Amino acid sequence: MTTLTDIAWDDTVLPFQLDRSDVRGRIARLDGVLEDVLRQHDYPAIVEGLVAEVALLTALIGQTMKLRWKLSLQVRGKGPIRILATDYYAPVEEGAPARIRAWASYDAERLNEEAPDPFAEIGEGYLAVLIDQGEGNLPYQGMTPLDGGSLARCAETYFAQSEQLPTRFQLAFGRSTEPGQGEHWRAGGVMLQMMPAVAGAAREGTGEGGLLRHTDILSGAADENWNRANVLLDTVEEMELTGPSVGLTNLLVRLFNEEVPRVFDPQKVYFGCTCSEERVRTSLSIYSAKDIRHMTTPEGTVTADCQFCGAHYVFDPLSLGFEAVKNPDGTPKEADDA
Repeated sequence: MTTLTDIAWDDTVLPFQLDRSDVRGRIARLDGVLEDVLRQHDYPAIVEGLVAEVALLTALIGQTMKLRWKLSLQVRGKGPIRILATDYYAPVEEGAPARIRAWASYDAERLNEEAPDPFAEIGEGYLAVLIDQGEGNLPYQGMTPLDGGSLARCAETYFAQSEQLPTRFQLAFGRSTEPGQGEHWRAGGVMLQMMPAVAGAAREGTGEGGLLRHTDILSGAADENWNRANVLLDTVEEMELTGPSVGLTNLLVRLFNEEVPRVFDPQKVYFGCTCSEERVRTSLSIYSAKDIRHMTTPEGTVTADCQFCGAHYVFDPLSLGFEAVKNPDGTPKEADDA
């Protein structure tokens, strides 16, 4: 049986602040949104796990940004798992949910589905963070190499390098086998981050390859506060993160009671894809009639599939591109000019 408490905290990100240690954070639990993301595809379990991890990271990071539109995480590697991509869409209005979508590209012939270290299947590559604030604003992109043994460690390195903010992620995810329910994906995680006003400016990194570590950014009381908060976070158990028996506020108090935690309004997160026939037409509007002919199938149509949700679109090639002679409804364009 699912209780009202379980329902309240599923697919939720809860912002908080630890007043004693000048640390802010997010605690998240994802349930249905992961199922909605993963059911769009038929990924091997090892790929599903990485998609779940990057989706959880996206939910935690996206909620920290002052987004007007979209945050994207892209992981690109030279191994069998070539791409992991997510989008986090900010709520369109106060009280509305945020939306997440995700997909992966992999080489089935090279993939070792029994690999003990899924992260190693990505290989050499990078993690990119892209922020798009919408029309009229220049997009931002930051990148960090794939290092540290997990996507969470890569994200920590990104914040240290690009934002000079000590950041820590503690994540758990996997298939749940709760009594009375079918097997399904659940994930939970905590993000800690030093307040920007407390973190210092580092000139050189002492980590591997010259990467910044928190000791390069913090000193004195700030360093002590950060270490203390991390020691407390280390006591969290996997089952506490994924729930559903422990509410997010209860877990926050259990972990950080001595740090004087303060919570803010929770944010719901749902699966959502922005693809549409109109968007596909717009993306093809830059092509000439000759280009469109090269895209046309033997059946005389142009097709497009959404990598995120699997939607399949079929178009009349004569209605596509900047030299289109038909309207989307099939009527001749000349009829509009008459």
